[in-house]
Amino acid sequence: MATKAKKTISYADRSEIEKVNSQWRKLSGLNTRREWSAAVVRAATAAELAATLVIRKELSSRTDFDDAMVNSLLIWANGLDGKVNRLILPLLKNQPKRHKAASKLYGDAMKKASRKRNEIVHGGHFCSKNEAVTLIAACKTFVEGMVTPYHEDFELSDPGSL
Repeated sequence: MATKAKKTISYADRSEIEKVNSQWRKLSGLNTRREWSAAVVRAATAAELAATLVIRKELSSRTDFDDAMVNSLLIWANGLDGKVNRLILPLLKNQPKRHKAASKLYGDAMKKASRKRNEIVHGGHFCSKNEAVTLIAACKTFVEGMVTPYHEDFELSDPGSL
C-alpha cells in the first residue's frame, strides 16, 4: 500500500506563524552546516515576520482595513525597525504594559541582530559563530515575546548545533 505524500503549503500561502516556524526550522539546518551568516539572516527574518504578525493582529482587531491596506502599511514601515517604531509601538501606546514589553524586546540586542542581518544581506558581510549565537538568542527572545500574546503556547525550538 502506497503512502500519501504530505501536502506542502506554498510559502506565500502560509500564515505569519507558519512562516516564522519555517524560518526557524531552516536556521537549525544552517547551524548544523556552520553557515552562521545565513542562520542570522533566517533568525532576523523570523523576527520581522513576528512583527508582521503583531501588526496584522492589532490592525485586524481595531480596524476594517483590507489586506491591501495592511500590506501597504507593512511596505511603508520598511524593515524591522520601521515595523516596530512606525507601527507596533504606536499601536500599543494606549496599552502601557504591552508597549513597555515591546520596547524592551526591541532593545539593543535585537537592534544589533537587525543591523547585522542588513550588513550580511546588503553588504556581503559575514558572521562568526560566537556572534551568531548571541544574535540568534536575541531574535529568539524577540520572536517569542512578540508572538506569545497572540499564540499563548508558542515556543521556538532549539536552534540546533550552535
